[in-house]
Amino acid sequence: MTDIATQAGVSQSTVSLVLNAMTGTKLSNETRQKVLRIADELGYRLPEGRKPAGASTTGRAASPTPPRDARRLILYLVDEISTSPHPVVSVDGAKDEAWSQGTLVAVFATRSNAGIESAVLTSMLANPLLAGVIYSTIFTRQAVAPAALGSVPTVLLNCYVPEGGEPHFSSVVPSEVVGGTTATEYLIQAGHKRIAFINGEPWMDAAKDRLKGYRRALASADIAFDEALVREGDWQVATGFDCTLSLMQAANPPTAIFCANDLMAVGCLEALQQLGLRAPTDVSVIGYDDQEISRHTHPPLTTLVLPNYEMGRLAVELLLDEADGTPHRKRRIKVDVQLVERGTVGPPRAHALALRKG
Repeated sequence: MTDIATQAGVSQSTVSLVLNAMTGTKLSNETRQKVLRIADELGYRLPEGRKPAGASTTGRAASPTPPRDARRLILYLVDEISTSPHPVVSVDGAKDEAWSQGTLVAVFATRSNAGIESAVLTSMLANPLLAGVIYSTIFTRQAVAPAALGSVPTVLLNCYVPEGGEPHFSSVVPSEVVGGTTATEYLIQAGHKRIAFINGEPWMDAAKDRLKGYRRALASADIAFDEALVREGDWQVATGFDCTLSLMQAANPPTAIFCANDLMAVGCLEALQQLGLRAPTDVSVIGYDDQEISRHTHPPLTTLVLPNYEMGRLAVELLLDEADGTPHRKRRIKVDVQLVERGTVGPPRAHALALRKG
């Protein structure tokens, strides 16, 4: 607007009124046409109904020259952002890394609407400042990226292309198998051998991989896998509560419970309290995700933190490397989760009593 105002000899307010087609203003038709003509000449993408008489529909408007001090732009396209705290943290990591490299991030949530996704790509891929695209999903899963992304540097975040062969895009995902292994090994190291697992919905990648890690840790410690100690939940507090009651009613109940997310772990702690039991004195409990609520349970919940911030940061780093024009081999990067030790894991009750007597 500054450039247009300077060349047209009018104020930026006048430019804004003209470009936004504001009615009810006392601007002459000559002034309006002058502003529109200069905007068109400078490469501003005018809607067809607002082009000045005689303006070309092709040429510079299709690929305007960006201002010299303009920052590059990254399109961050995600299917959902409002129903989980995790994608928001990934966006923060992406924005911080982008800003440190002189780049801005524009975030669009499509809610899995193909029409919205197509409209965003049509608009944003025409932007001459665009450095590339981060294509993200709220749940870790296999994804088929839009064909339009084949012509622009793209990194997949929290999703990946089908297995087999060289990937078409680099991808950044959490290492969920390692997470499940880490949680279970931590309980084993505390002395537990009868460890239950309350999982999420089994069709989800996160649930499959966390179960795989749980089984791997048991096998490494030469502890037999017992299907009776596994329950399938839905990531919500209520199923954590119900599954814990079911597990503790068994003839040989577990001494520790690994919950596949923090919300189910909250339900687990509530069920133990209803049964007159306490973590970690009677039963050890470990969660997953490190949501805000995990800091405020009694005692605070031992859990694992998903590396959402680091994943977002790393996705931008990869993308800008590829956007520099140097050929890069596409990479699949798995980012490890981190254990957060708090107050819900201790030795088995029988072991603790033996230690006291000793």
